[in-house]
Amino acid sequence: MKFNEKSTLFALERDRGLESIINNIYQTFDNEEVYKTIEEKASNLLYFIVKNHVFADGNKRIGATIFLYFLDFYGILYKGDKKTIEPETLVATTLLIAQSNPKEKEVIIDLVLNFLN
Repeated sequence: MKFNEKSTLFALERDRGLESIINNIYQTFDNEEVYKTIEEKASNLLYFIVKNHVFADGNKRIGATIFLYFLDFYGILYKGDKKTIEPETLVATTLLIAQSNPKEKEVIIDLVLNFLN
């Protein structure tokens, strides 16, 4: 993945924020997973990284990259020979997340889930 400019701040994590997000997507309540499917976990992972600004710089780029890695890790990056989410769609979705109102979180998560299902 190529980035256009160098930054001394790129990928500097703030306050173990990524660990917190990962713990969040795997959390349980009353012995049940809060995010039950891998797709729900992936959608929330992308949303939380982009919205919570866990890095000093590069949250959208890092969020999109980790999202793709997560999908690949769980074997859902591809459906047959086709990508689950096209690069242009991921870029547009990541920008939409960044600009969205936090009150719209569920709508945004549903949008990402539509691409994954």
